[in-house]
Amino acid sequence: MKTIKTLIFVVAAALLASCATTVKFPVSNVTPAAVITAKKKQDKHDNYIIELTANNLAAADRLNPPRSHYIVWIISDNKSVINVGRLTNRNARNTNLKVTTPHNATAIFITAEDQSDLSFPTGVEITRASFDK
Repeated sequence: MKTIKTLIFVVAAALLASCATTVKFPVSNVTPAAVITAKKKQDKHDNYIIELTANNLAAADRLNPPRSHYIVWIISDNKSVINVGRLTNRNARNTNLKVTTPHNATAIFITAEDQSDLSFPTGVEITRASFDK
């Protein structure tokens, strides 16, 4: 009986995990110690949940030149560039951002900016990754 419960749990976990797309960002020349991943999944309302995790990401004010914020951007399937939020980090070991958007992201990237309410990226791009279709 215990074996059957364990098997059901493993199968359920595998099915849930298969519904999400996870990408690893390449090593950044600007923040080489950072290890960044993003996961995208669709909810029951046809919105997309994007979870970004960054480990060992230096604070934006420690960059050269210093910046104020890290901004997370997505490129939607209609090629629009959308600001989805600010990645708050003060030299933390890890930091996370979870957003819900109606836009299907084909790519995600992070920039270092002086302002957080931008409509388009103007600062230094930290790293970029593409979601598989």
